[in-house]
Amino acid sequence: MIIALFPNASKKQSKNLAIGIQEFLTTHGVVVVAEDEDAEGIGAKPISTINPEEIDIMISMGGDGTILRLIHQYDHLNAAILGINLGHLGFMADIPISDIYPSLQDLISGAYRIEERVRLEGETLRGERCFAVNDLVIHRGKNPSLVEIAIHVDGLYLNNFEADGIIVSTPNGSTAYSLAAGGPILTPDLEAIVITPISPHTISNRPIVLNARQQIQIQYLSEYDPVEIRADGLVHHNLQTGDVFRIARSRKNFKLVSLLRRDYFTTLRTKLGWSGKLR
Repeated sequence: MIIALFPNASKKQSKNLAIGIQEFLTTHGVVVVAEDEDAEGIGAKPISTINPEEIDIMISMGGDGTILRLIHQYDHLNAAILGINLGHLGFMADIPISDIYPSLQDLISGAYRIEERVRLEGETLRGERCFAVNDLVIHRGKNPSLVEIAIHVDGLYLNNFEADGIIVSTPNGSTAYSLAAGGPILTPDLEAIVITPISPHTISNRPIVLNARQQIQIQYLSEYDPVEIRADGLVHHNLQTGDVFRIARSRKNFKLVSLLRRDYFTTLRTKLGWSGKLR
């Protein structure tokens, strides 16, 4: 097994933890690689010395944001990601520091499954492309007021929204920006897409859940400054008045390692602070 280890340099304890993880995995016969600039410092092999297609697992050390950055930086890799959280519990990076080594033992023992989750792709009429694991957001940007956006689904008119923007989210991203904007929580294994208006002018405008096979067309109508497109909060494009942005399910899925002894609902309760009790 070849595992690529990605410590987060902005986290103080990350390097020491990475050294321990590398030593543990190597002792169990795993080949550990890391980015060339980090490899020597943690005792791993430089990632440039191997065929990237041979990497089985990527271990992200940080939070959900670290995972998103890795996915966008290493989109050419087909490996699934295991997330070790070095801060607050994340929805994707759900392994706390206290549980690192039992979790790594589960990984080595095969006590895990690979979850394949929906990704989105977007394209402007100018051929600018982006993808998202969590969400594609069309936001008013520098405009000081609400903007008007028209949405069509599979060529059929859905609605015009006057709002701060629109969030088009995967189930994986339903607990991110979409949730903060009033969208529903979807279990990440669903084949679905959520459209959530951001602060819509009309309170009857509500989030809508679509089948993941459906294609979405978003047109910017207001004669104002350009609006912004953000993919997972990272990639940035602009839409001018009249421009169209098309969104569809990506042919490539997002692969996440899920340990068998951990479950999504426990993470959900912990992250959201739910305190209900069984009676």
